[in-house]
Amino acid sequence: MNDTKYWLWLALVFGNSGSRLWQIMNAFETAYEAYHELCSNYELYELTEREKNNIKSTSLHHAEEIIGECHKKGIGIISYSSEKYPSKVRYIFNPPAVLYYKGNIDCLNGTKTVTTVGTRRANNYSLYTADRICSELAEKGVIIVSGFAVGIDIRTHLAAVSKNMPTICILGCGIDVNYPAENFQYRDMILNAGGVFISEFHMGTRAFGDNFPRRNRILAALGNATIVFQAPITSGSLITADLAAEQGKEIFCIPPANIFSYDYSGNTELLRSGAIPLFSANDILAYFDIEQPALPDEWAEEAAKRKRKNYFGKSDKLKKSVETNNETNEKISQNEKNEKNENYEKEKVSQNKKIEDLPEFDGVQNDIMKILSGGAVHIDVIANELDIDLTELMTALTELEIIGAVNSLPGKMFEIKS
Repeated sequence: MNDTKYWLWLALVFGNSGSRLWQIMNAFETAYEAYHELCSNYELYELTEREKNNIKSTSLHHAEEIIGECHKKGIGIISYSSEKYPSKVRYIFNPPAVLYYKGNIDCLNGTKTVTTVGTRRANNYSLYTADRICSELAEKGVIIVSGFAVGIDIRTHLAAVSKNMPTICILGCGIDVNYPAENFQYRDMILNAGGVFISEFHMGTRAFGDNFPRRNRILAALGNATIVFQAPITSGSLITADLAAEQGKEIFCIPPANIFSYDYSGNTELLRSGAIPLFSANDILAYFDIEQPALPDEWAEEAAKRKRKNYFGKSDKLKKSVETNNETNEKISQNEKNEKNENYEKEKVSQNKKIEDLPEFDGVQNDIMKILSGGAVHIDVIANELDIDLTELMTALTELEIIGAVNSLPGKMFEIKS
């Protein structure tokens, strides 16, 4: 039996995820039974006057109308007893009686999911770190879960989209409310990549401040682990991290870019409390026992050099052997410098030709690619060259990032992706 309408009726009468609903449900086996008993014999139960009035004024037909309206808008509803209700949410404190969703509901039960949180006012370093780590995780099949806010949240969602992978967006408002307005343009991109939007709030519910701490328990629940990218000590991100820890989840934390900065004071406290420092996507991949990519070539080369030079503590004979080769090493070093200079010139020529290998772009995007054909350029320089405002420019750059045409670098720099 499809009992979604009965669960929705209960949510309308007692609140969708309050403790009162679950106190009432302790007396009944099913939502169907609860509805019929409460409608016919509510005087037998210890209900408040407000609850009695809600029972009288809330009809089952009203719940059916809401379900029909959702259907027209392409919005689904799953109830607590549904097989598709996410198992990770089912056992949290006061789980929602119903969840509204739009998109691919099946990705909610992924076995490799990570919740990403951080401030809405993230700096360029944190945004770049979030983009790089989450795109590498998505490429390996890890599903990104976040809150669809500006700043860190949307950057991690778009990192998944850039790899054409699903991402889960947990809203602090009704599923049909376009909040935040800045991110509305990305909804279709996320849905087309197989992502999903989830909300416990009834349709039309505005984004009230109290909604976000409340929804954070779902945000924490849906990730097998949580990553904090940038958080001051007062950030709501720490609420999610605390909830995730209470649920037995592992907390990963980006080490502060500046240990004296208030912007990372929350990161510092989490690390002091035992959070795992996160240095690359490999740390998460190892946690999920996913095969990790090799070190970047330049890292491998440097590691090899360090290994060759690490002769201290070895035998005197080995020390002497290395010292006698200093002159040879200097010659090799000079040859390497010459080779690097040649490679630099080749790379410069190659960079100028990159744009020729890319598809044609229209309008602003085409102008951006021409400017970047000479190498990395600061966003302010691009804006001045094109004489457009930063909002329009950022939209164009984000779209170019998503299709894999450009890379964003620290310090608001952009370059053509090789």
